[in-house]
Amino acid sequence: MPVFDSLNFDDHEGVHFFSDDASGLKTIIAVHDTTRGPAAGGTRLWTYDNPQAAIDDALNLSRAMSYKNAMADIPFGGGKGVIMRPSGDFDRKALFESYGKAIESLGGVYCTAEDVGVSTADMEVVRTQTAYVAGLDTGTAASGDPSPVTAEGVFRGLHVAAKNALGQSDLKNVRVAVQGLGHVGYSLCEKLRRAGAKLWVADINEQAVLKAEQELGAVIVSTNEIYAQDVDIFAPCALGGAINSNSIDQLKAKIIGGAANNQLATADMGAALRERGILFCPDYVLNGGGIINVAAELSGRYNPSWVDEKLNGLCQTLNDIFKTAEQENLPTSIVADRMARQRIQTAAL
Repeated sequence: MPVFDSLNFDDHEGVHFFSDDASGLKTIIAVHDTTRGPAAGGTRLWTYDNPQAAIDDALNLSRAMSYKNAMADIPFGGGKGVIMRPSGDFDRKALFESYGKAIESLGGVYCTAEDVGVSTADMEVVRTQTAYVAGLDTGTAASGDPSPVTAEGVFRGLHVAAKNALGQSDLKNVRVAVQGLGHVGYSLCEKLRRAGAKLWVADINEQAVLKAEQELGAVIVSTNEIYAQDVDIFAPCALGGAINSNSIDQLKAKIIGGAANNQLATADMGAALRERGILFCPDYVLNGGGIINVAAELSGRYNPSWVDEKLNGLCQTLNDIFKTAEQENLPTSIVADRMARQRIQTAAL
């Protein structure tokens, strides 16, 4: 399918394809919008079924980054890089060196950091080829893996959601089902447990769930059963599309809020959640902590107080979304999209 015909194209400013036979690099860097500043978004290394799936993922994630960065009130537009994981063994250093060269060739239009399948060590390799990178362990503005800050933003946002949907000012004894125990998901679980929440967890990584059971007292459930747990909050922290036509009728939670990107498989899922009385925390608002941390690095002078202030701003934005959705009887997803587009349009004036 031509990229312009993709349902996810949404008037992207640029979609860039790079390949390098020597390293095995095949990557798509999608730049959705630069109205607010250079496009910023992480890089994902993933095994895709076919090139079209990689293109669609890049487009979808890039658009979400435009909205995320606008809602986080940072001076960046939206972009995303996806690397199609080479089959078999490959030279990881060579792959990310080649990727760094690709980013450099764009001349600052796109800045990157870690996403699924990518580490701070990979970003250090990228930095050998370009300055348009963050999420680093070394350097004057380095702050390391942004995952803990993403988790902190989700944690604070869930307090806001609990107050709105459960009438609770804290998370003590709140039951939370967490889908996905990667860097962000596990960090979120740690924060929830310290706050007195009760945990149900699922992940394809057996070691991760056993660790959560032993360290956090979590109840392990299968990846197929995590949706149907009798809990207050369902927190998708794995890949996108968790809320879909198959999972939605299984949900017993009163709140959906997690770190995963693009949690709604289709746009109509937002309305379907509202019809069922489930409060949805728009993902690109709730999980904006990581890109806020990246923005602090890219400024050249990392300021923890600025990051903390922006996280509090996300919570206020989330609360505003909830109030507007209730007043206008609209899905929170629709309200959030409208607000994000307004912020981008205002920046263009």
